[in-house]
Amino acid sequence: MKQTTAIVIGAGHAGLAMSRRLTERSIDHVVLERGEVANSWRTGRWPSLRLLTPNWQTRLPGYHYTGEDPDGYMPVAEVIATLTSYARLIDAPVRTGTAVHAVRAAAQGFQVHAGDDILHARAVVLATGACNLPAIPALADALPPAITSLTPLTYRGPGQLPDGGTLVVGASATGIQLAGEIHRSGRPVTVAAGEHVRLPRTYRGRDIFWWLEATGLLAERYDQIDDLIRARHLPSPQLTGTPEATTTDLNALRAQGVRIVGRLGAIIGGTAQFSGSLANTCALADLKMNRFLNRADEWATASGLDDELPPPHRFAPTRVDPRFPLELDLTGREITTVLWATGFRPDFSWLDIPVRDRTGGIHHDGGVVTAAPGLYVLGMPVLRTRASTYIHGASPDSDALACHLRSHLGSRRRRRPAASAPTIRGRALLRSGPSGRL
Repeated sequence: MKQTTAIVIGAGHAGLAMSRRLTERSIDHVVLERGEVANSWRTGRWPSLRLLTPNWQTRLPGYHYTGEDPDGYMPVAEVIATLTSYARLIDAPVRTGTAVHAVRAAAQGFQVHAGDDILHARAVVLATGACNLPAIPALADALPPAITSLTPLTYRGPGQLPDGGTLVVGASATGIQLAGEIHRSGRPVTVAAGEHVRLPRTYRGRDIFWWLEATGLLAERYDQIDDLIRARHLPSPQLTGTPEATTTDLNALRAQGVRIVGRLGAIIGGTAQFSGSLANTCALADLKMNRFLNRADEWATASGLDDELPPPHRFAPTRVDPRFPLELDLTGREITTVLWATGFRPDFSWLDIPVRDRTGGIHHDGGVVTAAPGLYVLGMPVLRTRASTYIHGASPDSDALACHLRSHLGSRRRRRPAASAPTIRGRALLRSGPSGRL
């Protein structure tokens, strides 16, 4: 049995951030990755995807973006290239092509079955992310057999869709981006919109994420949030990372010719049935958006920035067609594809330790799995702050968990001198090119 002090499972942005933090603390470790570095970005994302966050907000331990387009939105190929180069430059001890089959409690730590090996470690960090499996509602089983059913993990572009209309179920970031892309290909699109978070792409001349960070909203700690469970399950903001930084919300989609209907409630006898509460759902999203804009304006005034920024303004309420259909026949040719943009869930099916809840997630306290000392989870929504949902949130999260991990190991552990951390420059990270191969 092979021994190491710590094992990090997953070589995405969270796992690599943790590797850097462990190296900073001279904690020997290995990063296990079932595919290549940034595997989920390589295999589970559609080619046109761009980050919702601006490039200047792409930060990891020892790295911040210094490229030529700080206000742009990184395409998926560049994300892969960045993470691949980051792994090389921090000299992360990644074992690629090593799938983890089981993690079990063992004497003084954990036993990890990975590939053909069995490893023992005193600490394990689960950094496989929150988007491993599509969260498809049970009503999908009632789809007529002739309907093509896709998820964002299997969607690659409009060209794979059959002729006919597409029903996109879900109106958060993924749903509105894919709805717009499919509609631009010439296919009729219907969006079934449930609860959503509406935000403008820019406000008073600044990206909305500048406001979210400046006002302190993203820094709100998990133990300061009233309804943490709800916060961790909120849909992603209704944003897209277009090169033009345009606002893509239900109003924009409707203006382009996309039909907007209510939440999909049931499929009975080949007929899709939609909620009639779309107007109320949209009004609530508008209300919450305006509450945040009020907060932003108050912060700007208190910070003395009103003279430097354009004046406050508000956006038109979401327009709802009072004649939107409450039912659609799925047995004809009007709808030939249903795309389930209904969210994702993690996959910890290989974790043989009783720390999961009924939804498959892990019970934790800010990333610390208290029921299994030495076990940690990283890269989950609102793990320690609201920023945890995004790539840059892995930097402070990994620092806090690495501190806790070192404390767990105990002061008697023999420490070798700290290794010097490599200098990381944003331009160098991007030299590997869009393919992400070094």
